[in-house]
Amino acid sequence: METNGNGSQAYIITNSQLGLELDPKDEKDKNENEPKKRNLIFWKCLVFGVFSGYFLWATIYYVQDLKRLSISDSACSGYGCLMILYIFILYGITYTYIIKPYLEKHVLKFLVYPITSCLKKIKYIDQLFSAAFFLGVFGYLIFDTSDNRSRLMPISGLLVFLLIGFLMSNNKKKIPWHTVLWGLKLQFIFGFITIRWNVGRQIFSCIGDKITTFLHYSQEGAKFVYGDTLVLGEINPETNVRDLGGVFAFSGILTVYFMAFMINILYYYGIMQKVVKVIGEFLQMVMDTTICESVNTAANIFLGMTEAPLLLKPYLKNLTNSEINSIMTSGFATVAGSVMAAYISYGADPAALITASVMSAPAALCFSKMMVPETEEVKITKENVDIVENEYESVLDAASQGVSMGLQIVLGICSSVIAFIAFVAFINGILGWMGILVGFSGENQWSLDLIAGKIFIPVSYIMGVPWEDCEKVGKLIGLKTMINEFVAYKTMGEMNLTGRTKMIATYAICGFSNPGSVGILISAMVALIPHKKQAILKTIYKSFIGGALVCFMTACIASMLYPEIALQ
Repeated sequence: METNGNGSQAYIITNSQLGLELDPKDEKDKNENEPKKRNLIFWKCLVFGVFSGYFLWATIYYVQDLKRLSISDSACSGYGCLMILYIFILYGITYTYIIKPYLEKHVLKFLVYPITSCLKKIKYIDQLFSAAFFLGVFGYLIFDTSDNRSRLMPISGLLVFLLIGFLMSNNKKKIPWHTVLWGLKLQFIFGFITIRWNVGRQIFSCIGDKITTFLHYSQEGAKFVYGDTLVLGEINPETNVRDLGGVFAFSGILTVYFMAFMINILYYYGIMQKVVKVIGEFLQMVMDTTICESVNTAANIFLGMTEAPLLLKPYLKNLTNSEINSIMTSGFATVAGSVMAAYISYGADPAALITASVMSAPAALCFSKMMVPETEEVKITKENVDIVENEYESVLDAASQGVSMGLQIVLGICSSVIAFIAFVAFINGILGWMGILVGFSGENQWSLDLIAGKIFIPVSYIMGVPWEDCEKVGKLIGLKTMINEFVAYKTMGEMNLTGRTKMIATYAICGFSNPGSVGILISAMVALIPHKKQAILKTIYKSFIGGALVCFMTACIASMLYPEIALQ
């Protein structure tokens, strides 16, 4: 406790009170880092100057030789794309060095805070806004589905999944309904932006195409090491084209190396941290969740369940049980960007995969807070948390460690796929033998796929899947839940599905909720916070179920919003 200049007393929370001890060498390190910071600023200015010169050169060329092309037509590639990229970079520099240090606090003080203060004085403002929002959404859906009322079926799915979450809650009286409702609202808002808004859909389609192109560059390195046949597949003798597909271990997942390589470079230069922090602070502001779980959930849009928590490694030991559950639920509900290429190689829509992760992020916070509400004192707040700095010596060190991390991911994926597929084959062998003894053989032979297809038929139906395809989607959900999403997407690529069915299935199985991931996440979290082992083991299965249900909720909203014409 300290005394201010005006004689009043102020309580100051120190790092030592939070259990975050400061290193005695911090001051010395800070002084030693000053020259490095100056050098970094110099190089940033140099790179920005060179890029600005190139942008001016491209602008002159566009005006003189390419003016026949409109900027909007080249927004995804060409000069329009370069202009958008330059505007984003210019805004980032302006915000970092001008708006944030000199203008932001005044805008907050004289504009944002007074408005929010007035709104909070209105009784039941949050409830009234939520009611108006959902009535507006429902009215829009009634109008939009006039030609096909079956698109309203997923409303029942949403209610069923939310009811399951409520019944599984360990403290129903403490459920933060503000967070739950805002999670649903953000799911719908992101859905409208990415699915129904033409510009938003084009943006995400462009992003999906760019990601596909970017990840395909990894094939060049893979072909050099393993050869064309293993990576691209054998040549079809009838068409003389490589259209038979490559070997899974040498084609579908080798982009993990390239993605991990690039992500670590982005972390080294601080780019990924800034992107994640902006999204995390947005989620915290809107949903009233803690900064740690918000930042982790934002990171899960790009990273896997074991990489995202590393952003907050120094603060994990101070997390509450509810925050730990949120971190694990968001890990199960989303997929890492490093493995999306494998799903795309099996025919999954890139834009749908990106949209699914974006929509599932707020829903994961919504569902986790419903199942395990906060009942403890939160120690880490926005005021005393800072994104952990990278520990790499150089950009080459960051890149090489990224590749090493990619190797671990690839080995983990391959080993879990081998083990779980073998185990499922073993169970199917026993079930098949038992079925034959009572007359079930051929197409009716007992297997886990057959059983899962039957069990998940109701789940598929309330997500909006046409009845004739419910068993197929049920089988995909079963494969994803019992083995992993790689096998599910591969099987989906081999199925003959309608556009709507394939879209719903893509969203429903876009998550890491499978037994292999349970083991991976337990090992990673216990290694990071061993004293929280009991809390991790106690909530892991709720997180697993919550992650799966979040994917189903995202599929429900996508099913309602996708018009028939977009799926033809």
